[in-house]
Amino acid sequence: MSTIAPPLPPRTPPAAIAPAVPAGPPVSGPLSEAHLRELAAADRRGAAIRRAGGVALFNGCAAATFAGGCLLWAIGSLLFGEWDVPGLVVGVGLAIAARNEFRGRRLLRRFEPRGPRLLGWNQIGLMVLVIGYCAYQVGVAVFGSNPYAEAIATEPMLAGSLGPLGDLYKTLAIAVYGAVAVGTALLQSLGAAYYFTRGRPMRAYLRETPDWVVRLRRHSMGA
Repeated sequence: MSTIAPPLPPRTPPAAIAPAVPAGPPVSGPLSEAHLRELAAADRRGAAIRRAGGVALFNGCAAATFAGGCLLWAIGSLLFGEWDVPGLVVGVGLAIAARNEFRGRRLLRRFEPRGPRLLGWNQIGLMVLVIGYCAYQVGVAVFGSNPYAEAIATEPMLAGSLGPLGDLYKTLAIAVYGAVAVGTALLQSLGAAYYFTRGRPMRAYLRETPDWVVRLRRHSMGA
């Protein structure tokens, strides 16, 4: 004789037995509308400083690229038995300039007053480095030996093809390196002036911005 099991009670869905969460007002954040307005105003005041940070990033990347090229050239010359001391000095100097640009950018992003000064003097140091290298190369061309003349003396058959270059060697060296020196002096002077003048908006930002906003921005950029 078979036994019929009594039917099971219907299963209640989990959602039906979950405790109801009482509806209430949304939880407000720690910043009031006045705080948000202060942050927005500080962002507007700091726009010029942020743009300078973008310029420093570009300059740092450019200096690092040229530094890498100079150092690779110096290492390659060393492998062929030649010690390119000027190229090595310029490569190291450009690497230091790139580091200072990146460091100055971090200071700008943290609204540190010494940031514009560091970047301005870095441009002046870079100008002195490049102009000094150009002056050295002009001196070598004027007072040193003429490589084209030496090649012609070794192989007289090259006189027909290298003769004009041998005659123009000094003139071309003076023209090329002189143009680089003048262009560098103009470009780096403008760059230094631009960075130095960022000190005024920096001081205005620190003077007009509440201290808690400044500390918040510095903390967000890595205090």
